[in-house]
Amino acid sequence: MKLSVIVPVLNEAAGVPALCQHLMHSARQGAEVILVDGGSEDRTAELVERLGFRLVRSARGRALQMNAGAAAASGDVLLFLHADTRLPPGALACLQSRITQAQDWGRFDVRIEGRLAMLKLVAWLMNWRSRLTGIATGDQAMFMTRAAFDAVGGFPLQPLMEDIEMSSRLRRLARPLCLSDKVVTSGRRWEQRGLWRTIFLMWRLRWAYWRGVPASQLAKAYR
Repeated sequence: MKLSVIVPVLNEAAGVPALCQHLMHSARQGAEVILVDGGSEDRTAELVERLGFRLVRSARGRALQMNAGAAAASGDVLLFLHADTRLPPGALACLQSRITQAQDWGRFDVRIEGRLAMLKLVAWLMNWRSRLTGIATGDQAMFMTRAAFDAVGGFPLQPLMEDIEMSSRLRRLARPLCLSDKVVTSGRRWEQRGLWRTIFLMWRLRWAYWRGVPASQLAKAYR
């Protein structure tokens, strides 16, 4: 199966060189790599093209960008990677050997990299919650077959919780494949906003979303 790695980016010029260096490993293993710029105001798009990677431009918004990347992709399996997340060694081979029609979507376990010791517990809780509920987050590098992506109509066009809603829709097709291989994601969100403040904010937003509060309203609280 051909794999497409899709990375939405926005004002990531400082991190683009390291991101592209990481993605080079996937490209050398035969994966199609697509970065989708949502109208960056820095040199993100210029750097991506200068480093030789395929760039797709779209309207701003993670869901919009990921859908635009999927529309441009030719892979049988689509993997959506955040710009501050890194895949584990052997991730592509693992996907190709594990994904099936019976389990046609899933995610990786996650490890959060940062200064705060509590980030290990946060990651453990994220992985545990995901296995229990069948809900994945974007930090866990969600993947799915093209057929599954098309069956649910792509990512919902909402400014927040698009990964939660996508998981809910995909879960109606099948339970997710939960890979114990760990992607590594940046802890900058927790470090910049405060660990406990971020934890409580995200739980409050998830609870409100479950109760039916519109994602557009929740996005204002998140910002």
